[in-house]
Amino acid sequence: MTPTQATLLAVAGVAGGAINAVAGGGSLITFPALLAIGLPPVSANVSNALSVAPGYAASVLGSRADLTGQGTRLRQVIPTAVLGAVAGSTLLLSTPRAVFDLVVPFLVLGATATLAFGSQLRTLAGRTRAHSPHRATGTLHLAVFLCALYGGYFNAALGVLLIAGLALVLDEPLRRVGALKNALAATVGAVTILIYSVFGPVNWAATAVLVPATMIGGYVGARLARRLPPRVLRTVIITFGTAVGVALLVRALA
Repeated sequence: MTPTQATLLAVAGVAGGAINAVAGGGSLITFPALLAIGLPPVSANVSNALSVAPGYAASVLGSRADLTGQGTRLRQVIPTAVLGAVAGSTLLLSTPRAVFDLVVPFLVLGATATLAFGSQLRTLAGRTRAHSPHRATGTLHLAVFLCALYGGYFNAALGVLLIAGLALVLDEPLRRVGALKNALAATVGAVTILIYSVFGPVNWAATAVLVPATMIGGYVGARLARRLPPRVLRTVIITFGTAVGVALLVRALA
């Protein structure tokens, strides 16, 4: 790897880690950067998943204040996230990705729309935690499993999917939803590290450059997210989600 390539990856890693912490979708910076230095798509995808995972862990540290009071909820959904991530990683390593590549942009755009119109959808569904706690709990596990399945398979825009799904199910401020998103994304990342490092075509030189960069970006981004007003944070997330979905759709149809 040349110094220019290493610099490109480092800059992409810091930017991607920060975007993942604030809104999700940072892999749309790091993944193309890996392709730009010459990695094959599958190797770039696997290396990217390993590289951004520590950034999610740093985001948890940056947003830990907003996890206060969510310990029980987190302990309940972590096994669901692990199960979904294992299933998604297995799919990536054992099945063709052509069909899923075409579906991914629509999943991301749908998740972004869910976040944008979450209040209206909650009203339409008549869902409140006070009236139907068991149904809300089941929906939470389903949302976490599907997002983790996606994250184990492709990972890009995992944060967008998680925060949209969680915001629809939970009656919590967006900052607290974002903190939970960071913790679940870190869980998915840990699973992918274990599986991909053993069975996937990882480029370890590229990963060694990206890991510290995404950790720095993830911590800084999480601290920034806590200072943003809820309306601004929601707008940033929706904007990034739309951009990520369109970029993935163009890539899939190219």
